[in-house]
Amino acid sequence: MKGFIKDITELATENTNFREVLYTAKHCQLVLMSLKPGEEIGMEMHSLDQFFRVEQGDGEAVIDGVHTSIREGYAILVPSGTEHNIINNGKMPLKLYSVYAPPIHRDGVVHQAYADAAKDHEHFDGKLTERRIPITGEDTTHSIPISIGPRRSLRFSSASTART
Repeated sequence: MKGFIKDITELATENTNFREVLYTAKHCQLVLMSLKPGEEIGMEMHSLDQFFRVEQGDGEAVIDGVHTSIREGYAILVPSGTEHNIINNGKMPLKLYSVYAPPIHRDGVVHQAYADAAKDHEHFDGKLTERRIPITGEDTTHSIPISIGPRRSLRFSSASTART
């Protein structure tokens, strides 16, 4: 099956890894994170957009120097080029997930602890979760039927224009 359909709250709250890449698509990536009490992701800045959703615990989001308390149910959107950090200042693990757009990490990477992530200078290598889908040099020679009514259909391909 293409795509990803699972209970993200359950996955996030059961996750004990600092970072676990669940799914990498061409334009975005879904990642679980778990921060131990006192742990943080570290101040960082990306040339991409990033979304966080807190599923469990309490903490603090820092975006361009502004500190905001966060807890279960909070969403954080960090625009490209914005300095940010997520800090667990609670007494239990801070469970969250993140969506990077476009992907930033190697598909399937798991870092059990912050120290593992800090040592591993991995980066997105262009490989998607569904390896059969090329990210560059896409095969556009196959036509795709699209139904537009009871007796009409269109076929699109890179080699031709639409036909009825």
